Amino acid sequence: KELSSVIQEFTQSGGVRPFGVSLLIVGADERGVHLYEIDPAGTYNPWKAIALGKKHADAFGTLQKRYSATMEIEDAVNTALHALKGVMDGKLETKNAEVGRVVNGKFEILTAAALQDYLDQI
Repeated sequence: KELSSVIQEFTQSGGVRPFGVSLLIVGADERGVHLYEIDPAGTYNPWKAIALGKKHADAFGTLQKRYSATMEIEDAVNTALHALKGVMDGKLETKNAEVGRVVNGKFEILTAAALQDYLDQI
């Protein structure tokens, strides 16, 4: 919320959007894992799954179809990679993708080998 306020303040005072990007922010606390999108105007929204970028509508459609609140982390990673693969212009591989996830309240980035295991499944 604090970051979105900073972005929003710049928008209000200068009438411009100096950051010019949307951000995805993930965090975990005693209530669970949280995902927020902050747009260039400083508006923030909570999400369970979201896509940003050039073909975000197509990727978001895949996420909407496949997401379930009861899915396991493995299924969530597969779903995210499936959505990404569907909108990539080139081949989805470890050199052009990275996966971060929250496990047991801690953020981790998958190793290239672990990511390759997922990629082999989709």
